[in-house]
Amino acid sequence: MLKKIIAVLLSSVTAAALAVPLGSQSVLVVEDDTGKVLLEKNSTVQVPIASLTKLMTAMVVLDSKADLDAPISIEKIDVDTLKHSTSRVPVGAELSRRDVLQLALMSSDNRAAASLARTFPGGPEAFKAAVNAKIRALGMHQTVIEEPTGLSPNNRSTATDLVRMASAASAYPEIRRITTDTKDVIKIKGREVEYHNTNRLVGAKGWDVGLSKTGYTEEAGRCLIMRFKSAGKNATLVLLNAKANSARMMDALNIRRFIAGPDGEPKVMKVSAKTSRKAAKSSKHRRRAA
Repeated sequence: MLKKIIAVLLSSVTAAALAVPLGSQSVLVVEDDTGKVLLEKNSTVQVPIASLTKLMTAMVVLDSKADLDAPISIEKIDVDTLKHSTSRVPVGAELSRRDVLQLALMSSDNRAAASLARTFPGGPEAFKAAVNAKIRALGMHQTVIEEPTGLSPNNRSTATDLVRMASAASAYPEIRRITTDTKDVIKIKGREVEYHNTNRLVGAKGWDVGLSKTGYTEEAGRCLIMRFKSAGKNATLVLLNAKANSARMMDALNIRRFIAGPDGEPKVMKVSAKTSRKAAKSSKHRRRAA
């Protein structure tokens, strides 16, 4: 798959360059059935990936065959002391591993993701070993993941590697189901709490989403991985370091509209270097981790 992507990227240089108004610093859109690159912008630049990390966390947890019905208690060590991000899951709450996985993926809860690594069979060190083994197995040569939440800016990857991760994650029915749930009600300390998907495009009119994960930290900007169908074509989209949530959403809308085209046929785009530099230069710091 990676060789096919690289080959198409190289051949696309000879195609007519088309400047596209995209706010994301790095972009890659690939047609799933053929591996054809439909859009590329800074796809091999390694950058922080924020909560996109949680797709990797979920995969290794599911690979471990850990009991999804087993209870997990949220502990003080699971609280984010790096970015001080908020959570609606209080310390002392006890949930099934299945519900914890739901919170980590759908609503991008950091305490939930941290607890999945802490309670991984064999402990946190076994979790790190499993993540590194998965990265190698997927051929994600430009990816480093040091912790399970994505809060650390040391969790870094490229759009090209993340297309690989998205493809692998889509093979897990549990991940597909959770990341495309618009909302869920989970009982926490005897009280029913409603949680929502962090990607507002999931369940939105006109969107057929098969996999989704958002991410945000100051260093990573607004990020998105999404598999979707448009004009009968299945595609994987990766957006990294958009300057605002609205810009990330507009990028996704513009990409879907453009690749479908008026005749429903996907187009191949190569964003100009000038546009890429301008978008990267305009990126600013943000406030809340997601």
